[in-house]
This record gives sequence, C-alpha cells and structure tokens, in this order.
Amino acid sequence: MTTLARKPVLIAAAATLALLAIGTLTVVRVDASTPAAQVMPTAEVDVANVISRTVTDWQSYSGRLDAVDRVDIKPLVSGTITAVHFKDGQLVKKGDALFTIDPRPYAAEVDRAAAQLASAQARDVFTSTDLARAQRLIADNAIAKKDFDQKENAAREAVANVKAAKAALETARINLGYTQIVAPVAGRVSRAEITVGNTVSAGAQSPALTTVVSVSPIYAAFDVDEQTYLRYLSRDTAKTSGVPVDLGLANETGYSRKGTVYSVDNRFDTTSGTIRVRARFDNADGALLPGLYARIRVGGGEPHPALLVDEAAVGTDQSKKFVMVVDPQNKVQYREVQLGERHGGLVEIAAGLKDGERIVVNGLQRVRPGDAVSPKTVKMAGDTGDVHDVAATAVAASDTANAAGKTATPAANNANATQKTSQTRSKDGAATRSAAAQTGAVTKTASRS
Repeated sequence: MTTLARKPVLIAAAATLALLAIGTLTVVRVDASTPAAQVMPTAEVDVANVISRTVTDWQSYSGRLDAVDRVDIKPLVSGTITAVHFKDGQLVKKGDALFTIDPRPYAAEVDRAAAQLASAQARDVFTSTDLARAQRLIADNAIAKKDFDQKENAAREAVANVKAAKAALETARINLGYTQIVAPVAGRVSRAEITVGNTVSAGAQSPALTTVVSVSPIYAAFDVDEQTYLRYLSRDTAKTSGVPVDLGLANETGYSRKGTVYSVDNRFDTTSGTIRVRARFDNADGALLPGLYARIRVGGGEPHPALLVDEAAVGTDQSKKFVMVVDPQNKVQYREVQLGERHGGLVEIAAGLKDGERIVVNGLQRVRPGDAVSPKTVKMAGDTGDVHDVAATAVAASDTANAAGKTATPAANNANATQKTSQTRSKDGAATRSAAAQTGAVTKTASRS
C-alpha cells in the first residue's frame, strides 16, 4: 500500500523536473542568441566628394611693383623758386604746373633778343636795297667791281644776322618757358624737396625738385626660374604677352588682380639662374604703389580637367601621400595618391582617385582600412558649387540616407528580438509556476491518499 501511494508522488516529481529543465533550456537558448543580434557602433566621419574641375597650372613668385613712367623733376634754368603748385602726394595730369622759377630775368632776355632781331631785320632791309641799286649800276659799268662785292657781302651778312637773332629770341622764349615747371606725365607727385625762396641751378647734377610716377597701368617685376621659362615663356613674343598672371598683396590671402606678361628680359642671370619678367596690371583705383611687395603667380599650359581635394584630407605615410576612400558599402579603403599643383586651399590629385569617389575629410585618425563607418556628407573646402559637384553631393546624400536606413533596420530587428526574448521568458516563467503549482497539488493529493 505504501509503495502504491509513492508511485503517483514520484511521477509528479519527475514531471515537474522535466518542465523545469525545458524552461531552463529555453531561457539559455534565448539568452545565448541575444548578443549575436547586437550591432557594434560605427565611427562617424565627415566625407566629401572629389571635386572635378577644369584648372590651369600656376607657378608662384615674389616681386616688386614698378611704375611704367618715373620722372625726376629737375630745373632746366637757374633762378629762385617763387611758387609750388601742388600738395605732397597729389595726383596730377600731364601739363599741370608744379613749380615756378622767377621769370623776370628771362622775360627781359626775351625782350632783348626781340630787339636784336628787329635790328637785324632792319639791317637786312637796308643791305638788300643797297645791293639792288648796285646791281643796276654795275650793269652800266658805273660802279667798281670791288664796291659791288662789298654790298653783296653785306646783304648776305644781314640775312645771316636775322637768322641768328631769330634763334636767340627762340632760345630766350624757351628759357622763359622753363621757369614754369610742369608735369611731364600723368601720375602721383612726391613731396617738394626744395621749397619757395630757394635758389636752384640748372644741370644734370642739380638735385631733383620732386618725383612723378605714373599710376595706371603698373608693372610687377619678378625673377622666373629656368624651368618655368622653358615651359611657359620661351615662345614667340605674341604668345608670351598673353600668358596670364595673378597678383596678391602682402595683406591678402588670395590674388585680387589679374594681368598678363608684358615683357621678358633678353638674357639669364647666370649667378641666380633666373630671368627678369615684367607683368602689366590695371591700377585705376591707385591702390598699387611702386615698390610694394607683390605675390605673383604665373599661369602656364592649356586648361585641363583635374580632380581636387581638400589639402587637409591628405595624410602622410613616411614618403607616401594617401587618402581614406569610403566605398558604397561605407567601408574605408586606404588609397595612395600622387599630388599635383595647389589651387587655393585645394590640391590636385594626379593619380590614385577617380571622379565621384568619396574621401574622409574629418575624423581621419578615428578610422582604419576596412572599418565600417557612418558617413556624414559635407561640402569640400574650397568647393565653388559646380553643377557636377552638386549632383555628386546629392547622390552621396541619398547613399547616406539609404545607409542610415539599413543601419536602423538591424537595430529595429534587435529591439524586436529583445521583446520576443522577454515575452518568451515571461511565458516560460508562467509555465514553470504553473507546473510547480500542479506538482504541489499532486503532492498534496498523494499525501491525503
């Protein structure tokens, strides 16, 4: 009887243990699958499309500005300065009065020369009349041949004296005109080195009264190396004069003015291995002054298509240059590149990249080749918004949105898996509690029996 009573108890206990084992295995299976559904976080980086643009190669140099015309104003006659007609640094036109030297002595000289001319002309009239009378007498043999020759010679001397008197009068008038010193060219005048009341003397060794320099156009003179000359400037004169040149001042970061090559010297300096070149620029506003330091860049060759990237996006690996390319699967690729000329803040990629590719422009230190990233498309520094680049940026933005959607899908799946796991755990817990309750009820029934 005792053995028969124990059999239901043992059966109930075995059933309870079996239910507990099944619940435990279910929880372990769900818990073991939970980490596999989790997605590791990816690094966020800024990416930009490679810029495709038509560019011209430039070579940079340093130079100085020179005036096209520069004149030292010196007196051509001696005398006392009686007036200064300009202010220091004033813009003047050709023919404007600058200085006045006392004109009275030269006006008197003009009067004296005029009087001498009148005397010479009167003598010329008398000798001409006397010669005409002698010619009538010599025809009748009424005058000696010697007297006729003297009258003829006197007439010739009178004609020569008239010419000399005219020349003296012209010289006196020129000297009188020199007392009014005028600007020989249009431009900007310097300060008056000699002021009113001072006496000046004529001659090449006399000090300059002031200086006048032309304003527009203006030259920029710089020395070009042999390689640049051979590549861009060793052509005929007509083509050389059309080579573009850009100019920037010391307080500017870019190049604000454009001009062309005006002339190339006729020989190389063997000491420095350079040749002097002059470029011509418009200076209508007068902001450019002779002697200013100028940054010059010379354009050469024909415009050609090029791929440009931000210079900050290029990394250095010993002697190699590289960029990090983000492929359509948002994985990073190491790409060695060859650099070309610089164009503003951008650098030309001679080899290593293709049009339309995306590169990492910010966060280069946070990624390694093969890493999956979360790209954020930004505009390349220095991008002017070319139509081609805008289209590429739009495509990249679409790719980024699609990638974000794909990244969100595993996260949603993970959340659903977690929710299902919780529901399974709840169901398993409820089944366990129900089994335990049933076991307790069976045990109590068995005990009663």
